[in-house]
Amino acid sequence: MVYIKWGLRVLILLIVGAFLHYTLPQHDVARITDTYSRISPIKYPIFWSNEAAGGTTARGRDVFMIETFGTNDKPMIYRNEDTDWGWPPYFKFDTANLQADASNLVSTAADPQWVMVRHYGWRSKLLSIYPNAISIWPVEGPDVRIIPWFKIAFLTVLAGLYWGIRVRWIRFRERRIKPVYDEWTDGWG
Repeated sequence: MVYIKWGLRVLILLIVGAFLHYTLPQHDVARITDTYSRISPIKYPIFWSNEAAGGTTARGRDVFMIETFGTNDKPMIYRNEDTDWGWPPYFKFDTANLQADASNLVSTAADPQWVMVRHYGWRSKLLSIYPNAISIWPVEGPDVRIIPWFKIAFLTVLAGLYWGIRVRWIRFRERRIKPVYDEWTDGWG
């Protein structure tokens, strides 16, 4: 029984961790090589913005794409799609402006223009899912580092909330549930 309880706790922790890793913003230093629009079939709608955010056709959804190469010379493709008022709550309404900025920052390997791409989501070649670019801005070089202050603050507040709820639950259980349970099972043994 102890193994089942710990197994469930670990499973819940992994699910919450995966959800936070997908949803919270991440930063990549990259070099933009191309921007384009394409009709993408939506196989796994959980990894895409809501249908109202993009133009949906019978074959799929019209999505802006941004092709980049990272500092390790590996390709990374981002989708550029509004999140509107949906989840995750980035309230992104400027897809066309971001695509224009990305097109303006296109560079070659011989003369690189490095940019910082803030995004959320995962890249999976198997599932054909792409992270969604939230913002792009030029940086001085490939060795620029961003301190994720928002993530630090958010995770600190989340840990504080968890701790507060957990402490109150333990106190409630010790003061209210355990005495009643002990009184009820007093003659069992």
